[in-house]
Amino acid sequence: MKKIIVLVLDGFGIGAMDDVSVVRPQDIGSNTALHILKETHVHLPNLEKLGLINAMGTTTGSMKPSDTANFGSSKLAHYGGDTFFGHQEIMGTKPKKPFKMPFNEVIDIVEMNLKNKGYPTKRITKDNVSLLSIYDEVYIGDNLETDLGQVYNVTTSFDYVNFQDVKKIARIVRDSVEVARVIVFGGANVTKEDLVNAIETKNETYIGVNAPKSKVYIQKYEVEHLGYGVDHTTQIQTILYDQKLSKTAFVGKVADICANENGDSYSIVPTGEVLTKTIELIRNDKHGFICSNVQETDLAGHSENTQLYASKLLVVDEYIPQIINLLDENDVLIIMADHGNDPTVGHSKHTRENVPLLVYKKGIQGINIGNRDTLADVGATVADFFGIKKVNFGTSFLGKLLSN
Repeated sequence: MKKIIVLVLDGFGIGAMDDVSVVRPQDIGSNTALHILKETHVHLPNLEKLGLINAMGTTTGSMKPSDTANFGSSKLAHYGGDTFFGHQEIMGTKPKKPFKMPFNEVIDIVEMNLKNKGYPTKRITKDNVSLLSIYDEVYIGDNLETDLGQVYNVTTSFDYVNFQDVKKIARIVRDSVEVARVIVFGGANVTKEDLVNAIETKNETYIGVNAPKSKVYIQKYEVEHLGYGVDHTTQIQTILYDQKLSKTAFVGKVADICANENGDSYSIVPTGEVLTKTIELIRNDKHGFICSNVQETDLAGHSENTQLYASKLLVVDEYIPQIINLLDENDVLIIMADHGNDPTVGHSKHTRENVPLLVYKKGIQGINIGNRDTLADVGATVADFFGIKKVNFGTSFLGKLLSN
């Protein structure tokens, strides 16, 4: 079976986008890859051979451009720099601009829609702001761990409510609001007291359950992300199955954030395990499209730790030959990112950066696929590769790759 593998190095940007001075001035000067290479002097021979320096457009240290690489770069079409929306974009979704607002501004409409569906709600107020509770078992409010006002959480304990039932509540919330994400999650061995005691406020404007404090992450944690304007039925993984009965495999964080009803998803965090699973899936030859996300690079960026980031890149670099050795002339490997996360820029959040596109296909060398306008060009290329209906957004670069 011919296959295409997309390996996403989460948060591995190659330079701030041109619009950051207007939309994200805190990201001016960011360049995740360049600053890690400069600060740590790490050498990544396999990423070098695949064209990392070519894509960056800047030589640094011992790493040089490659004459044999197929490479390019991509802008972000989604707003900001976000793992969830970055991956939806990769799958072929045209991002819609979400609104930013505290949960208190939409609590009335959410409460009305929940009551209309038969859910009895009550308000819990603290510091003059309120969230919603259903039976003291499900809590709906602001996400306090990400950019405030962009995400709402639906938090529960599976000791009282099963995941399928709480997802029904979350979909009502999703249909009621226009923020970027509604995240529904829970864990086991979490009491009602654990949930209520974890309610916190920020800036007297935002209120929610502090997820780590609530203990939901500790046992049997499950999560689903519901994005604004995201229809997975128009994404490549769904179209590929509908038209070719070809299954998709998601490995790593992508398994948590992209729907894959007809495929197989593996939620894994350690980098070595993500890549080992990817190799196993290539060998098993049951999936036409494999997308794997290396999350630990992004976590190192959030920690503002260049040495930790470099160590994760070294793990990736060591596994690349094992992946390439399993591919034949029919297969394609794309290594890319979803946004930046520069540990040196002065804050611990994602950075809005261009990302690399490093493409390997046996027998094809020296092709520059250019600076793409959207990550969705990858999803469009996957569709083109399999000869199926194109996704709604994005332009394939397969023809350019095969032009020689």
